[in-house]
Amino acid sequence: MIIDFHVHAFPDVLAEKALPLLSKCSGGIEPHYDATINGLERYLSGNHVDCAVVLNIATNPHQEKKVNDFAISLLEKKNIIPFGSVHPDSPNSLSELERLAKAGIRGVKLHPDYQHFFVDDEKMFPIYQKIAELGLITVFHAGVDIGYPTPVHCTPERLLRVLDLFGDTPVVAAHFGGWLLWESVLEVLCGTKVYLDTAFSSGKMPPDYAKQIIKVHGADRILLGSDMPWSSTQDEVRFIQSLDLPADEEMKILSINAKRLLNI
Repeated sequence: MIIDFHVHAFPDVLAEKALPLLSKCSGGIEPHYDATINGLERYLSGNHVDCAVVLNIATNPHQEKKVNDFAISLLEKKNIIPFGSVHPDSPNSLSELERLAKAGIRGVKLHPDYQHFFVDDEKMFPIYQKIAELGLITVFHAGVDIGYPTPVHCTPERLLRVLDLFGDTPVVAAHFGGWLLWESVLEVLCGTKVYLDTAFSSGKMPPDYAKQIIKVHGADRILLGSDMPWSSTQDEVRFIQSLDLPADEEMKILSINAKRLLNI
């Protein structure tokens, strides 16, 4: 079984507009699919991927409700698990979290670079505490963002400062805990309770860093992620398979850990 914990998709009209802009600001990266839900479903079925977590992001306060309406509309899809999002400057962020949880959404995506907040900013603490109260999973973009290189809003050091605010609810730091900051991940995050996803690693992350992080942090807290459409699920699966991990650790990363977190 393969579960991709880090995929992006948009409503059809938005996908047509957003992909060229996102590709341009990221240096001309070629998308691996058209970023629509129908396109994602075709990709999953054609590449033997059993399930994908679609991470939606509210990039401004006015988008928040529409983004979450879209996430909720995906709950009927059998092989897609949608996450919602809240914006730190929205006056409705706490009630939106309650609406998401009541609808059956299992988690939220927060992108400190796109949403313009530092992960350890005190204004975020009520949001984190509400997430913990509701038992939602949180996925953070972590490390450098290729389209917004400075400042880095979610470093391993900053993330470590807020982990306790989430209590026992799962926190996922994308991109092996911090894209391009893997030495700091090893020093600061490995051995903590945070989960790390593997998104946007194939052909971009030195395999030795991946091996070290998995060894030190433990395979129980690593989740397969691709960052589709910017890297493909199959490329990221091949990256994990190239690391020569024990078979049981490989399967934990490819699906078992995600099944446990998502209760599927």
